[in-house]
This record gives sequence, C-alpha cells and structure tokens, in this order.
Amino acid sequence: MPELEGMFGPEVEEEETLGRRDFFTQIGVGACAVVAVASGIVTLDYLEPKVLFEPSTTYVAGSPLDFAPGVVVPNQEKKAFVIGGANGIYALSAVCTHLGCITRYKSDESVIACPCHGSRFDLEGNVTHGPAPRPLPWLDVSQDANGNLVVDTGIVIARGKVFRP
Repeated sequence: MPELEGMFGPEVEEEETLGRRDFFTQIGVGACAVVAVASGIVTLDYLEPKVLFEPSTTYVAGSPLDFAPGVVVPNQEKKAFVIGGANGIYALSAVCTHLGCITRYKSDESVIACPCHGSRFDLEGNVTHGPAPRPLPWLDVSQDANGNLVVDTGIVIARGKVFRP
C-alpha cells in the first residue's frame, strides 16, 4: 500500500548492525594482514646483506722529502708514527704492546711514551722502560704512483726494514 507510506511519520531505515560473528571475522582478517605485512618486512630485512665495511688500513703519509732524519709524524686516526731515520723512512704502530693504549711522541725527550702505564719506547720501537713486554711493531711503507709515501697499518713487517727514497 504505497498510499499509506507517509501517514505514520518519516520512513525509518533499518540500521545494519555488525553481528558478533562479522566483528570477529573482521578482527581476524585484520590481524592476519598485520602479520603478513610484518613477515614481509622481516623477510626483506633478512635478504639485505649485513656487511660491516672496515675502513682502509692504508693512508698517504706525505712526500718522502718531508721525512728528514729525526722527523716523527704521528697519525692519531690510523694509530701510527712515520719516522725519518738515518737509513731511510719507516713506520711504527702507535698501539702500546702492554694493554693497547695509544702512545704519544714526546719531542723534548725524543721517545714514544704510553700515557696509561708508563711504558717508553725509543724511535725504533724498542722498549726502554716497561711494563710493555714487546717492542712496537714496524709497519709497511711503500710509495704510490705520485711519489707519496703510503703506510699500511694492517701489514706488520720485520724490524729494521726501511723505505729508501
């Protein structure tokens, strides 16, 4: 009876109520979607390589002309000393052989000293005052194509091997 439709007030629309079963279905689907996205993120992270790139162990120390006999040039970043000796140029590790502290060059005494425990080394790395058990290691010194000295702190060489320009 279409003519009776407006007589009893405005037409009331039935609200769609979300039933308990539909509510839990939507919650379950949402939870599965969150787990799927999280699993995808973890999988992509797993596939990305976890490589730690180490800095280069070599550095350019300068021109051989900069290292006259008696000149000591420390490099705190690379933990090395480049020393101009009477027979040539050589490099020493700045890491103390006692407990691994970083040594310092004392120009007034012409020694390499460990500030932590008092070890002292001469300019050839020999222990002159303990507690260091061994002399400082000698490092590889070479020359690049431009004529500059290159020190490799990753290569320990025999004591007494000097670079002669």
